[in-house]
Amino acid sequence: MGLFTGLLTLPLAPVRGTMWIAEQIAAEAERELRGETSARRRLVAAERQLELGLLSLEEYEAIEDEALAQIEEEEERQEWAT
Repeated sequence: MGLFTGLLTLPLAPVRGTMWIAEQIAAEAERELRGETSARRRLVAAERQLELGLLSLEEYEAIEDEALAQIEEEEERQEWAT
Protein backbone atom coordinates (compact mmCIF):
# COMPACT_ATOMS: atom_id res chain seq x y z
CA MET A 1 0.00 0.00 0.00
CA GLY A 2 1.48 3.29 -1.06
CA LEU A 3 1.59 6.52 0.86
CA PHE A 4 -1.27 8.12 -1.07
CA THR A 5 -3.44 5.01 -0.89
CA GLY A 6 -2.83 4.84 2.84
CA LEU A 7 -3.83 8.46 3.30
CA LEU A 8 -6.91 8.13 1.13
CA THR A 9 -8.15 5.00 2.93
CA LEU A 10 -7.32 6.29 6.42
CA PRO A 11 -10.97 7.17 7.17
CA LEU A 12 -11.82 3.50 6.62
CA ALA A 13 -9.41 2.31 9.33
CA PRO A 14 -12.12 1.94 12.02
CA VAL A 15 -14.21 -0.15 9.64
CA ARG A 16 -11.22 -2.37 8.82
CA GLY A 17 -10.46 -2.73 12.52
CA THR A 18 -14.04 -3.70 13.29
CA MET A 19 -14.03 -6.22 10.46
CA TRP A 20 -10.76 -7.72 11.73
CA ILE A 21 -12.20 -8.10 15.23
CA ALA A 22 -15.36 -9.73 13.85
CA GLU A 23 -13.26 -12.16 11.80
CA GLN A 24 -11.18 -13.07 14.87
CA ILE A 25 -14.31 -13.71 16.96
CA ALA A 26 -15.84 -15.84 14.20
CA ALA A 27 -12.61 -17.83 13.86
CA GLU A 28 -12.47 -18.48 17.61
CA ALA A 29 -16.11 -19.58 17.66
CA GLU A 30 -15.41 -21.96 14.79
CA ARG A 31 -12.36 -23.38 16.61
CA GLU A 32 -14.44 -23.98 19.73
CA LEU A 33 -17.27 -25.56 17.77
CA ARG A 34 -15.11 -27.78 15.60
CA GLY A 35 -12.17 -28.24 17.95
CA GLU A 36 -10.97 -31.54 19.32
CA THR A 37 -11.81 -30.35 22.83
CA SER A 38 -15.50 -30.03 22.02
CA ALA A 39 -17.45 -31.85 24.72
CA ARG A 40 -19.76 -33.56 22.24
CA ARG A 41 -16.83 -34.66 20.11
CA ARG A 42 -15.03 -36.09 23.14
CA LEU A 43 -18.21 -37.90 24.18
CA VAL A 44 -18.64 -39.50 20.76
CA ALA A 45 -14.96 -40.48 20.63
CA ALA A 46 -15.16 -42.03 24.10
CA GLU A 47 -18.27 -43.98 23.10
CA ARG A 48 -16.45 -45.38 20.05
CA GLN A 49 -13.47 -46.35 22.20
CA LEU A 50 -15.79 -48.07 24.67
CA GLU A 51 -17.44 -50.05 21.88
CA LEU A 52 -14.02 -51.09 20.56
CA GLY A 53 -12.92 -52.16 24.03
CA LEU A 54 -10.21 -49.49 24.29
CA LEU A 55 -11.82 -47.94 27.38
CA SER A 56 -13.17 -49.52 30.49
CA LEU A 57 -16.68 -48.67 31.63
CA GLU A 58 -15.28 -46.61 34.55
CA GLU A 59 -13.06 -44.56 32.22
CA TYR A 60 -15.96 -43.97 29.87
CA GLU A 61 -18.25 -42.86 32.70
CA ALA A 62 -15.62 -40.39 33.95
CA ILE A 63 -15.27 -38.89 30.46
CA GLU A 64 -19.04 -38.87 30.03
CA ASP A 65 -19.63 -37.08 33.34
CA GLU A 66 -17.04 -34.42 32.49
CA ALA A 67 -18.38 -33.92 28.95
CA LEU A 68 -22.01 -33.72 30.07
CA ALA A 69 -21.10 -31.21 32.77
CA GLN A 70 -19.36 -29.08 30.15
CA ILE A 71 -22.34 -29.33 27.79
CA GLU A 72 -24.72 -28.26 30.58
CA GLU A 73 -22.44 -25.35 31.43
CA GLU A 74 -22.38 -24.23 27.79
CA GLU A 75 -26.17 -24.46 27.56
CA GLU A 76 -26.58 -22.40 30.75
CA ARG A 77 -24.17 -19.82 29.40
CA GLN A 78 -26.23 -19.62 26.20
CA GLU A 79 -29.45 -19.20 28.19
CA TRP A 80 -27.95 -16.27 30.10
CA ALA A 81 -26.73 -14.70 26.86
CA THR A 82 -30.21 -14.64 25.34
